[in-house]
Amino acid sequence: MQYLPAFLDIRKRRCVVIGGGEVAARKVGLLLRAGGEVEVIAPRLDGELAALQAQGRIRWRQENYDPAHLADAALVVAATDDAELNGRVSAQARKKNIPVNVVDRPGLCTFIFPSIVDRSPVTVAVSTGGASPVLARMLRAHLEAVIPAGYGRLAALMGGFRDKVRQQFPSMDQRRRFWEKVLMGPVTEMVFAGREREAAGLIGRQLREGAPEGPQGEVYLIGAGPGDPDLLTFRALRLMQHADVVFYDRLVAPAILDMVRRDAQRIYVGKKRDYHAVRQEEINRLLVEHARQGKKVVRLKGGDPFIFGRGGEEIESLSREGIPFQIVPGITAASGCATYAGIPLTHRDYAQSVLFVTGHLREGGVALDWERMVQPQQTLVIYMGLAGLETLCRELITHGLESDTPVALVEQGTMPRQRVVTATLATLPEKVKGLDIHAPTLMIVGEVVNLHKTLAWFEPDQAS
Repeated sequence: MQYLPAFLDIRKRRCVVIGGGEVAARKVGLLLRAGGEVEVIAPRLDGELAALQAQGRIRWRQENYDPAHLADAALVVAATDDAELNGRVSAQARKKNIPVNVVDRPGLCTFIFPSIVDRSPVTVAVSTGGASPVLARMLRAHLEAVIPAGYGRLAALMGGFRDKVRQQFPSMDQRRRFWEKVLMGPVTEMVFAGREREAAGLIGRQLREGAPEGPQGEVYLIGAGPGDPDLLTFRALRLMQHADVVFYDRLVAPAILDMVRRDAQRIYVGKKRDYHAVRQEEINRLLVEHARQGKKVVRLKGGDPFIFGRGGEEIESLSREGIPFQIVPGITAASGCATYAGIPLTHRDYAQSVLFVTGHLREGGVALDWERMVQPQQTLVIYMGLAGLETLCRELITHGLESDTPVALVEQGTMPRQRVVTATLATLPEKVKGLDIHAPTLMIVGEVVNLHKTLAWFEPDQAS
């Protein structure tokens, strides 16, 4: 993060704005909405600020800026058309450790004004760190459309019960379960329909019923997809927001992990070649153990959990122990990486079938059904084949594929650093030796690879 998101309480505090024009007026409006006592320093005021001064809503000092104006300021905004003056205001405010914003100069700011969705007391702020205010405004407009005004009334209603709930339920976990029960019931719709008195009565009755029953533990086995966070399903995202604890592997992108509920416990159980951070049997045991504690447990796996993800083994152990579970499929790496590389897995002219295999080396070799893998008009997708790349290419040629069969190696598929290396079975091993390639990778073998040249659409400038 370039900036730490924070909400300042400026109610009845002195906020100094340097400048009397239209830009300054926009910032003054925000400060007034937040309850600040605004003092404008400027030789003259434009129309909007002049009207606010006439109404007694701001204090105007008809003076040129002086460092003494910063005394006792809660924050400072420099909004003049004098770049040198704005720079001096920034430097002097920083020296006094006063938060300062210089309009349209992020490098001179210690805080910035985000785009705001105001559903008071619910406030949503969107920022691009000053990189693109227009994009921030577009995102705000989208949020305005999807966040009903009723959420503000709902938050205000809940705030009125906060002290009573704290007295009734001493533990944070009890309070969270109580509010989850309230929000997942009819109270929300009552507030949206304008029946706030009825909603308040229902909250009161639920409060008198006492502590909610202990939570029912459950496991959500979620496919996180090949890497791009935009490929998550709505259901996956919703369940990730309910998680008390998350077990994740190394193929889960950090951007996806960031979408999990902020206060959920995160436990890494990833594996890589020749090293297992946590053995599969231990993962199975941990899922059961945490679910029995009444927790909502998310098992987050790269790709799809049922395609080379050992999800079936985990679900079998949950079923034996009587633990409720849900399964959320994800876009498997074969589909995601091939699509982002512009390589259709099937094509009427080149391939009428596709075969998924895993290329794990075992005792220096690869134990695979080679005859099935070398069928005509078939696309072959090999997961986890980087370590055995040379062996795989040699054996495919030995068992019947032509040495000039097209093959692609996709590195970090669907991610911004995706790289696609194309060659033939005969030339790929040598070509890869000259490149710094690391897992995760996916091999695609077959005539469809030739379509990459014309169909590649994602980061084509990085293709080899």
